[in-house]
Amino acid sequence: MSSTASGGSSATGAERSLGRGAVVGAVAGAVSYVLGYLVVYVTQSGRVEEGLSGINFFADLFGGDTISVWRGVGWVFYNAHFVDVNVPSLIGAARSVNFVAQSDAGLTFLYAVPPLLLVVAGVGIARAAGAATPVDGAQSGALAVVGYLPLAVIGAFLFRYAVGDGGSVAPTLVTAALLAGLVYPVVFGAVGGAAAGATAE
Repeated sequence: MSSTASGGSSATGAERSLGRGAVVGAVAGAVSYVLGYLVVYVTQSGRVEEGLSGINFFADLFGGDTISVWRGVGWVFYNAHFVDVNVPSLIGAARSVNFVAQSDAGLTFLYAVPPLLLVVAGVGIARAAGAATPVDGAQSGALAVVGYLPLAVIGAFLFRYAVGDGGSVAPTLVTAALLAGLVYPVVFGAVGGAAAGATAE
């Protein structure tokens, strides 16, 4: 009886830990996404506004909708996850653009923003879940995906700018979901969680 009770108690404890990790993962993942966007906004909004000024001048001149700075910053934010932005062309097919990669202004540091924030999130999730080994920590840290993935998908739609007859400038949806929303939080959250588990006392 005691063995069964002990096993049941252990299972319940593991379930509680996993549930707590999922809740913390949802919060930490969402916070990482929002903070990442804010870092890009604070550091790049001026440059983005300047880059959009010419386009917005003509859009306003011909009665079109101007491109908001917050939306342009969103494109750069997704580019920092190696997610291209699809840009319609007046002639031929749409082209894929990564403004970070094509910039000569030394913006490559932006590639480090999402991973760093997600590693920190992974540490926090693993600590909250009480992970005591690198494996447990990695499993807990990967739960950052619970909060990061939904926002990555929502953002891909939110940062969409309609152009002409059904065309739009927007992050590539599939890559935004699979790479930015899934791979990034799982991998880097797990790295942070594993580090937390390895250093747990």
